[in-house]
Amino acid sequence: MNFNLEDWMPLEFYPREHLESSSLSPLWKTILSHSMVKLSLLILIPLVFIMTLGPSLSGYSYDAIHLAAKNQPPSSQFWFGTDDLGRDLFTRICYGARISLTVGLLAALIDLVVGLFWGGVAGMAGGQADEWLMRGADILYSLPYLLIVILLTVFLGSGLFSLILAITCTGWITMARIVRGQILLLKEMDYVTAAKAMGSGNLRLFITHLLPNARGPILITLTLTIPSAIFSEAFLSFLGLGIQAPQASWGTMAYEGLPAMQYFPWRLFFPAAFITLTMLAFHLLGEGLKETFEQTD
Repeated sequence: MNFNLEDWMPLEFYPREHLESSSLSPLWKTILSHSMVKLSLLILIPLVFIMTLGPSLSGYSYDAIHLAAKNQPPSSQFWFGTDDLGRDLFTRICYGARISLTVGLLAALIDLVVGLFWGGVAGMAGGQADEWLMRGADILYSLPYLLIVILLTVFLGSGLFSLILAITCTGWITMARIVRGQILLLKEMDYVTAAKAMGSGNLRLFITHLLPNARGPILITLTLTIPSAIFSEAFLSFLGLGIQAPQASWGTMAYEGLPAMQYFPWRLFFPAAFITLTMLAFHLLGEGLKETFEQTD
């Protein structure tokens, strides 16, 4: 990525008159005006509304069984239909959104923290420390993903904690590589040399000068980590290694709806549609951020 020194220079290096006229709002206006970002928000905002208020609107519990109403198609009574136990699919989709988005956001946050630490230390240290840290990350990344998940499930049991731990066990490596690459690039900038000459230590350089100027690639990677974690949760729950019944997860609902696809297609359609829409929204957000930051370079 090409950086314009004037655009990315830390605030303390700007003349006072430039500081008084500068503001962060134009950047956010540019981001929010991007068509892909608008489309992603058009999907995510109703999704958050459904996640928070949906169960209270339906009037059903996610685990309430009504055998007399099993496998009902979508109607005014059951908006998304029911499953083979008569449970309201709309309510279960809402609870599934809570689990999927919680897993996605927590996994992305953990990946961000670990990746910033690992990649930051590797990039700032350089030399042998950089080599050892990144080769260790490569070795961990080469381990079979499903094997790690199965071992964690055996030792910790199935559940939300072991699921997030399994997803983040190797998920942070991509963030670490991005952070390391940006640090190595920005370390050669003139303003970093000036900051060193003024007595700034490595920690201050990283927090005050390097990290803010690497925000673009980091934010883009973060937004693309969320749909990856959501899909991993759905995939692992589909295999029976994630969220367990009677908890509602989009992955478990897709697994339960697959055998009934021929006769009761709504049972598979709705969880699959929400997984697809959520992943699409975050991918659009990431692409919108990428194009915006490229235009500001």
